[in-house]
Amino acid sequence: AGEGCKVQVITKSDLVARDLDLLEGMRCAVSFTITTLNRDLSEKLEPRAPSPERRLDAMERLSDAGVPVSLRLDPIIPGLNDGEIERIVWAAVEKGAGHVTSSTFKPRPDSWRRVKLAFPEVVAGLVPLYFKKGTKHRNAWYLPRELRFKLLVRVKKACERVGVTFAACREGFSDLTDAPTCDGSHLMRA
Repeated sequence: AGEGCKVQVITKSDLVARDLDLLEGMRCAVSFTITTLNRDLSEKLEPRAPSPERRLDAMERLSDAGVPVSLRLDPIIPGLNDGEIERIVWAAVEKGAGHVTSSTFKPRPDSWRRVKLAFPEVVAGLVPLYFKKGTKHRNAWYLPRELRFKLLVRVKKACERVGVTFAACREGFSDLTDAPTCDGSHLMRA
């Protein structure tokens, strides 16, 4: 049972590389979330996740072994990691990523509390963007549509420059997506 199944792994961890011997023989793809290349920022933003360097190294190990890998540049937070968009895309593609999926930060009460505690200086600039100019959808706040579009166009252009596919499915901009799948599963062997 399960023979021929496709498997997609979406992770913030480098531990997936330890299963390289299993992944090599499977119809699979591995998608790594990398939000920043700045180690200090990463430790504050994702305190229990492996460093960006470790994730990039795992991405390279898998890609070198023929396992398709992609980048999840998620979330983009204005004033925090938006200055790194192009560098993150380039670093991931250099390590073998064939696709990028990206979205912006959509705070809910719990994630907003964590960002507020970790980055009080950035939150001051985010309050008007989300809570005055943005919109609420269910329990999450969205940046203004024009700002989200502008940020995601930057990701798309970075992807075009390095020759990989791009998707921004959670943003409502279907015209930006140039990949057959949002999640990078199109990279899997047929």
